[in-house]
Amino acid sequence: MKLSLTIIAFLLAGTTRAQQTFDLWPGVAPGSESWTWSEQLDSSRPGDPLAYNIAKPTLTYYPVKGAKTCVIICPGGSFCYLHVETEGRSVAQWLNKRGIAAFVLKYRVIHSLTNDPMKEKTTHSKEDAAALAPLAMADVRKAITFVRTSASKLNLDTSRIGIMGFSAGGALAVVSAFGYDAGNRPDFVAPIYPYIPPTMDLKTSADAPPLFIAAATDDDYHLVPMSIRLYNAYLETGHNAELHIYSKGGHGFGMNVQHQPSDTWIDRFGDWLQLEGY
Repeated sequence: MKLSLTIIAFLLAGTTRAQQTFDLWPGVAPGSESWTWSEQLDSSRPGDPLAYNIAKPTLTYYPVKGAKTCVIICPGGSFCYLHVETEGRSVAQWLNKRGIAAFVLKYRVIHSLTNDPMKEKTTHSKEDAAALAPLAMADVRKAITFVRTSASKLNLDTSRIGIMGFSAGGALAVVSAFGYDAGNRPDFVAPIYPYIPPTMDLKTSADAPPLFIAAATDDDYHLVPMSIRLYNAYLETGHNAELHIYSKGGHGFGMNVQHQPSDTWIDRFGDWLQLEGY
């Protein structure tokens, strides 16, 4: 039995391949031509490093041998930084173990003047976020297009490209489900505790992609009504959607183990992917 388990573990390990990082834009990303700073990493939070000052957007590919479905992951961080582990790499690894390829997107964020982007976040205005959001959204649409045009050489299916986002990244995932074209339409969308601008028109298209949403009632930023509004927009137009609202979990639960109901959201996402045939 021990020998058999060893062989199985070896075979499973062989299903994953080396990561690759791709520059999203050739040259300088449009709209940030005057940016002179470069990406940095704040590792002062054990298990939850923050990438900040991202001026050159990238996609890090986590491949799985034989995978056809892939998910583009957009970490959150109030457009000031990105939780690249708990809302990025850990999610990719979970997907890989289930035979799904993943891409972690580092999109552009607000410029930090210090080496403490979390503390500095409180000094940024709504106007700063509003000015940055279109650039980050351009990165997301470009990411979907990039993966779709690269799918054949990466042995992925062009009709099985999903997007998942957390908090601010969830906002980007939501926007990607509206106003898309054939090249940047996601095949499924999973916003997790997303922020949704109150003024955003949630009028769905006839081919709106299937939707999975998760949030917690005790979200510190009180974003649950936004998730319900998005779910209702899908429900009212007869589109495919699943909504999970947990009693406890707070905001930013990601892949953190908090011994709260929200800990199992990723398993429910896995159930949903299986149900949808992905």
